Amino acid sequence: MKERIDVWNQQFENATPVDVMAWFASEYRGSVVFSSSLSIEDQLITYLIAHRRLEISLFTLDTGRLFQETYDLLDITEKKYGIKMAVFFPEASQVEEMVNNKGVNLFYESVENRKLCCHIRKIEPLRRALKGMSVWITGLRREQSVTRKDLKLLEWDQNHAIVKLNPLLEMTQEELWAHIEINHIPVNPLHHQGYPSIGCYPCTRAIAPGEDVRAGRWWWELPQYKECGLHQ
Repeated sequence: MKERIDVWNQQFENATPVDVMAWFASEYRGSVVFSSSLSIEDQLITYLIAHRRLEISLFTLDTGRLFQETYDLLDITEKKYGIKMAVFFPEASQVEEMVNNKGVNLFYESVENRKLCCHIRKIEPLRRALKGMSVWITGLRREQSVTRKDLKLLEWDQNHAIVKLNPLLEMTQEELWAHIEINHIPVNPLHHQGYPSIGCYPCTRAIAPGEDVRAGRWWWELPQYKECGLHQ
């Protein structure tokens, strides 16, 4: 599949997000998976999958330190669309060892510690979730951050040996919210309280008007470090 990435990027250059997802769901039936963080991007993709009844499995990662509003939204979304998202958790023994050795708030002390926490709580569960899959759908958009400006619609993820599909890549924030409102898609209420990007509770804060949409994520770090490792 790796060698077909460039061909697919040309083939689907003008395709709509739902059409490109539908094509891969049909071509790789039973082997296409979507990872949702319950962000507005992911809520739109969930709606498209459910609305078109695409044969795409859905999952989310529970780090153990999410906002209660995120858990509530998961419940609301599953009931609204009649779907079930698989939930993947970190290995308890790894979390225990990390916290006992480095403290419960280790991530504030260094980028290295923060990436360790993300690795145990996110990357390892993701590895298990993607095992045996051919295509991984994400809600990444180019304008989200400086670390995502060079993304392509389809990429080869070497770390997981899987094709990564970013169907909303070129969508703007304004276009995204328009789709959310028109289709009455449920979103995290924190978005209306100054949280454009929502991750774990201790690593997310509200932003001030005019700040970058990712400014509230790991706000104590420089922009070039603001990735958890899921998409690196």
